[in-house]
Amino acid sequence: MALVNAKEMLTKAKEGHYAVGQFNINNLEWTKAILLTAEELKSPVILGVSEGAGKYMCGYTTVVAMVKAMINELNITVPVALHLDHGSYEGAKACIKAGFSSIMFDGSHYPIDENVEKTKELVAICNEKNLSLEAEVGSIGGEEDGVVGAGECADPDECKMIADLGVTMLAAGIGNIHGKYPENWQGLNFDVLANIQKLTGKMPLVLHGGSGIPEEMVRKAIDLGVSKVNVNTECQLAFADATRKYIEAGKDLQGKGFDPRKLLAPGFEAIKATVKEKMELFGSVGKA
Repeated sequence: MALVNAKEMLTKAKEGHYAVGQFNINNLEWTKAILLTAEELKSPVILGVSEGAGKYMCGYTTVVAMVKAMINELNITVPVALHLDHGSYEGAKACIKAGFSSIMFDGSHYPIDENVEKTKELVAICNEKNLSLEAEVGSIGGEEDGVVGAGECADPDECKMIADLGVTMLAAGIGNIHGKYPENWQGLNFDVLANIQKLTGKMPLVLHGGSGIPEEMVRKAIDLGVSKVNVNTECQLAFADATRKYIEAGKDLQGKGFDPRKLLAPGFEAIKATVKEKMELFGSVGKA
């Protein structure tokens, strides 16, 4: 199955009151684990690639070639979108050229007029090439590839300005952050989310920083119009924990336990388990 843009899967999610997970990929193991889990659970899935991860994996064309080949070799039949995560203006154009099926342009750090202007140009390009486009208003807290945000809440009127440009989905800050959530985190601001939903109508909304948000908050956000939830940190922590346990148990010193196929296997299974848990929480199982 070929890569698809995310529009149809997110429109269905919005109408069905569930969400599609975006799981960030960092290498072959990550990609394989996520694709196999999506296929097993018959769930649509979005593979997220940050600019840093794209560089780490030898460039965007390498990522596109790997994902397309893997979909083919693993006989993946569920809808898969390959999505640039928190893309710069230049990064967005590079991923369009490389063959991504979905793009995020994060213009949240620009003044709203500049965010509108750049987003508008990318809407035209993505429409022409049948790609989905995610925009952002109100920066997400924490740090992702050097972009630091305090977790402020988006202005609903600015969200409407961006939504009216014809983007496919909108990421709006509602107090969410990237990375681990601090103990004194105030939680998601559902009043702001409800106001954004009211002004943006059928627009699928995106919840970034999906790792570590309490399950009941995630469910409530989905009820209020969130159709895409991003997960990265939780998979990284699960992978690291499983790998650490394998090494601390000395299994890498037994027989050929040092073989990367054995060394990375527990982390691979941990990612699968995390993705399964999230897909069940988001309600996307069986929706492919």
